[in-house]
Amino acid sequence: MRHRIVGELMTHVVVHVRPDTGFKEIARLLAEHDITSVPVLDQEDRPIGLVSEADLLLNEAAQEDPAGLMLAPDLPPRDRARSRAATAEGLMTSPAVCARPEWTVVEAARLMQRDKLKRLPVVDEAGRLIGIVSRSDLLRVFLRQDRAIREELLGDVLERTLGLAPGTVDVQVHEGRVTLTGTVEHRALVSVVERLCRGVDGVVDVTSHLDHRTDATTVLHPAR
Repeated sequence: MRHRIVGELMTHVVVHVRPDTGFKEIARLLAEHDITSVPVLDQEDRPIGLVSEADLLLNEAAQEDPAGLMLAPDLPPRDRARSRAATAEGLMTSPAVCARPEWTVVEAARLMQRDKLKRLPVVDEAGRLIGIVSRSDLLRVFLRQDRAIREELLGDVLERTLGLAPGTVDVQVHEGRVTLTGTVEHRALVSVVERLCRGVDGVVDVTSHLDHRTDATTVLHPAR
């Protein structure tokens, strides 16, 4: 049982810029490649920041209303300076928040959610750019076939991880929604089965109809 990792999902060829890349060239790259941001790399190919559509739009947001109907925006000093920048070095949001190729989908998704990011540069041990992973890349785990999900639940989770005999728990998967039926030995095991099944990549929801033979509530530790 394992989560898919960033290195399996990331894009290896990354559109990037250098600190001296100009405003219009960055805008052209975003439009040409249909992306929302580009990493800014130093001479060692290490990400030092990202320039996004939002960063470029600061230039427009800082402009006064030609009709004189709106007051000039009261931008923070840092944003006001960026709104006047002409190159990636001045425009970028820094430092760059990066991922590692060995991270699981869960780790990358939590970082994106926490920092409200759409894309993460992926770096090697030396901090050099080797790829980029986006929200849409992470969502690819939900494109897994129901058959593959069921096989992982039966083989990896129930038999190898929990040591349950084949046939103890019946697993049905439809559109990523899992239904569990059967009887396990202890009541405490019911919640363990449900939790581990929910953690499998591609599972959208788990409906449990599991029963138990005894009311033992000892916390069980799945086999490693």
